[in-house]
Amino acid sequence: MSEQQSRPTGRLYGVGLGPGDPSLMTVRAVEVIAGADVVAYHSARHGRSIARSIAERHLRPGHIEEPLVYPVTTETTDHPGGYRGALDEFYEKAAARLAAHLDAGRTVAVLAEGDPFFYGSYMHMHKRLADRYPTEVVPGVTSVSAASARLGKPLVEGEEVLTILPGTLPEEELTARLAATDSAAVLKLGRTFPAVRRALDRAGRLDDARYAERATMSAERTAPLAEVDPESVPYFSVAVLPSRVAEATGPAFRAPGAARETDGTDGTGTAGAPADTAGEVVVVGLGPAGPLWLTPEARGALAAAEDLVGYTTYLDRVPDRPGQRRHASDNKVESERAEFALDLARQGRRVAVVSSGDPGVFAMATAVLEVASEGPYRDVPVRVLPGMTAAHAAAARAGAPLGHDYAVVSLSDRLKPWEVIAGRLRAAAAADLVLALYNPGSRSRSWQVGKARELLLEHRAPDTPVVLARDVGGPEERVRIVRLAELEPEQVDMRTILLVGSSQTRAVTRGDGRETVWTPRRYPEG
Repeated sequence: MSEQQSRPTGRLYGVGLGPGDPSLMTVRAVEVIAGADVVAYHSARHGRSIARSIAERHLRPGHIEEPLVYPVTTETTDHPGGYRGALDEFYEKAAARLAAHLDAGRTVAVLAEGDPFFYGSYMHMHKRLADRYPTEVVPGVTSVSAASARLGKPLVEGEEVLTILPGTLPEEELTARLAATDSAAVLKLGRTFPAVRRALDRAGRLDDARYAERATMSAERTAPLAEVDPESVPYFSVAVLPSRVAEATGPAFRAPGAARETDGTDGTGTAGAPADTAGEVVVVGLGPAGPLWLTPEARGALAAAEDLVGYTTYLDRVPDRPGQRRHASDNKVESERAEFALDLARQGRRVAVVSSGDPGVFAMATAVLEVASEGPYRDVPVRVLPGMTAAHAAAARAGAPLGHDYAVVSLSDRLKPWEVIAGRLRAAAAADLVLALYNPGSRSRSWQVGKARELLLEHRAPDTPVVLARDVGGPEERVRIVRLAELEPEQVDMRTILLVGSSQTRAVTRGDGRETVWTPRRYPEG
């Protein structure tokens, strides 16, 4: 074995320095820097290094300093590999310089602002060297923690979720993620600030957003983000959406359909005139099952609401949040529920009315808009947020039975006579449309499925594929494929949706033994 091969190597350290104030460095960071042979730090081409300035008081004359000077920062480059190619080449050369010290048995401390593994430059050295040399990473206080502390705003509380985002994401992506989360921190601002501000505005979170620039440094600045001049924003700044947990205040709970209390002044069921604070009602589609089916926009609306109103079963699918009030009711009081929600909004409350699937498909949007068209509620803002429909969820589980034209019909005769339903079934069947049948049966309605089968068999072959999808996305999900002639009423209930194929729908058994249903997009020429 050669002398070079037997010589012990040095140790690599990634040292987190914290957000800028030297007094926020950890004791371990100070110890590592003091004991290192080589201190490396990144800098721009002007030679100044924020990392070095933070650690400067702990550097000594005997340290070997290795400034790792970026060839580019945000400007363009004529490198054959472009910007990414220039940086990759730089990281390879920088790692080789540090490896030479490590091979010589020297201890190398690579300085990193904040935490080395939190959007830090150190990680590029780590990826190239940690598998070859003994390595320790010393964590540091992040810029997000520093910003929260300097703003005096808690980031998250209880069951809230914190999302960390780079401002360089596309604006649409930023908007979706900001709408969906409880709290957030957006880094890498500077030139991205206008897009981040627009994303916060579109997500309905701009008024909550706070701005922290160079938190804990001498040039620190904090402000409401909406008041910040985009031209003044440097790269080292953070946009923060703090925790929105707060104690709610509002009207006493009155269950929809319960006796109304009025003071005899306006007849609307509220105690006097509407409040000055602007309230609104948002009708939110939850999708057919749990949180995987919820859109970011819907998730954000649920989190922002002060009051949640809905059928008990659907409200149970929405996580509890401190400060929110929940108003549950039976499934048969839709108009009363809508009126109750609008009353709350007239008092300045932000109200979310929850609905399974899509609220505009046999659900709460119609009930809310119908009541909102009446005199006392015409000025109450109402928004409808779409959700994944039961039909689309069931179709995806079975394959693509809705790949061509289709019709959606409810078999419930509680709100319309059976004669109307039968006429629509005959018309859709005669037009050779795939059918999505909602509300096919319940404990009190057991005969409609049999009648629908008889009507459809007048126009469809007995072997027409029928998808029976129950509790799609839920713990009791079951999706079966039967033939129209074999469809039995006892196979369905209110949690089941039926998809009845057209003359063109195909059921194919694939290699894994599972049957897949699909309807061709091309229709035979007549």
